[in-house]
Amino acid sequence: MVIGALAPRPAIAARPEQRLEALFAHLRTVVLASDTARERCQVIFLDESNRGLGDASFGLGNINSLALRMRTLFGEALRVDARGMILAHNHPSGHCRPSGCDIAATRKLAEVARALDIALVDHLIFTEQAVYSMRAGGLL
Repeated sequence: MVIGALAPRPAIAARPEQRLEALFAHLRTVVLASDTARERCQVIFLDESNRGLGDASFGLGNINSLALRMRTLFGEALRVDARGMILAHNHPSGHCRPSGCDIAATRKLAEVARALDIALVDHLIFTEQAVYSMRAGGLL
């Protein structure tokens, strides 16, 4: 697992909607990397002002599942003193709606995050054609 600072984007820093677009583009690139037949998870850690502290990969699964170790994820969030995080993973099937397992895991992650005083800002599911936000979908 490698944590790297998010690339500074001074030209878009003043426009939140452009920062959001850049964030989505970054996550899309990472989770839809060359091996799209496997699920992969990326997490962006945020400070108290929702600025990126860095991001890290947290697992590589198979075509329809991904094992995410909460201990590792939250250990890294605490190490970088994150106050929030955005999770993203892909669905190689092409269906971006969350599965029952996605929903259950997200609720468990949100519960643990709350106990650690970390906000789970969103959990995004990417496919080649679409993105699903669990927050916008009312599941977070």
